Amino acid sequence: MISDALLLQLGYNATLVAIGATLLGVAAGATGTFLFLRKRALVSDAISHATLPGVCLAFILMVMLGGDGRNLIGLLAGSALSAWVGLLCLNWLVRRTRLAEDAAIGAVLSVFFGLGIVLLTIIQTMGSGRQAGLESFLLGSTAGMLWNDALVIALGGAATLALILLLRRPMTLVAFDPEYAAARGLPVARIDLAMMALVMAITVVGLKIVGLILIVALLIIPPVTARFWTERSDRVVLLAGLVGGASGYVGAAISASAPNLPTGPIIVLVSFACFALSLLLAPGRGVLAAVLRHLRFQKRVHLRQGLLALAQGQPIYEKLTLRLLHRAGLARPDGVATDKGRARAAKALRDERRWQVIRADQTHEAAAALYDGLRDIETVLTRDQIAEVDRIIGGPKGVPA
Repeated sequence: MISDALLLQLGYNATLVAIGATLLGVAAGATGTFLFLRKRALVSDAISHATLPGVCLAFILMVMLGGDGRNLIGLLAGSALSAWVGLLCLNWLVRRTRLAEDAAIGAVLSVFFGLGIVLLTIIQTMGSGRQAGLESFLLGSTAGMLWNDALVIALGGAATLALILLLRRPMTLVAFDPEYAAARGLPVARIDLAMMALVMAITVVGLKIVGLILIVALLIIPPVTARFWTERSDRVVLLAGLVGGASGYVGAAISASAPNLPTGPIIVLVSFACFALSLLLAPGRGVLAAVLRHLRFQKRVHLRQGLLALAQGQPIYEKLTLRLLHRAGLARPDGVATDKGRARAAKALRDERRWQVIRADQTHEAAAALYDGLRDIETVLTRDQIAEVDRIIGGPKGVPA
């Protein structure tokens, strides 16, 4: 069943939902990257909650004008207007008052969402309304998605992606270093506002599929996931779009194969699964990579301490150190050094003395700052510099093999 859903074989409506969710995921992942890099992830939460009063007011207005209030374009227009007002209120509170940004976000989020819930209660009492399924905008609902709905989502996502391509350079610069961007003459406040407008556009477009509560996850989780795999901002944008699109597609497919499962939450859970896998398996920043680096570091420490003990004729009591020395062919199981081990031990002891000279000499201050007890001295000093240090400490000249 899930294979049929992934191959778009479950019917017209399931295909529309899958395509719409994929386009939304791509646009949300790419847009959320700049919000994530700017360290303003919570702003998306305030914007999403600020859409609810607009949806309710648009419904009431359309009913008063003789309609049934269910026109998606009208509802999205109302949510966009409400979100824009919420964004302006947030910016005003941050710039004109002493409130910190997180406090301003909390104020805007709670007030607008509370107003939306009140309006939903009022709509329930309307004879022609009875909430009209508006609760689906909280968590998303795709059961009744039509071609026009999918077209609105596709066009909104495509327009947002086009604006991202147009503004990606100034938004990236502002996200990383707003002071430098201002020094170069870029209008930082306007770029920030444009960034928030793109987030607002994604929030409004995603109301039908994911809902205003869960759209925040689709904006933030893909960029966080992508950040595990690369250090370059342009690649983070690309990977975030791919993760968001894949999450939307797979989540919609799972929901279509199990009709009782809601689409929006499933998409978010699939996105979280991508995050969890990246957290564990990413080669540079993942948990597994960090554990392997720690084990390698621990091995180097034990080998270094073991070699110094062999060079000074001290017994080795640590079983792990002895085992590592034996595996490397540097010592026998009873702790007696092999020929190779004696040579390596002499080199380790001499390097330790060299580092002591370097750390006491101010002319080698830069090299001394690199000392960590494990770094090979040949990676820091030239052969001539090492020979000069050897002349100071006496004994054999040159660099031992």
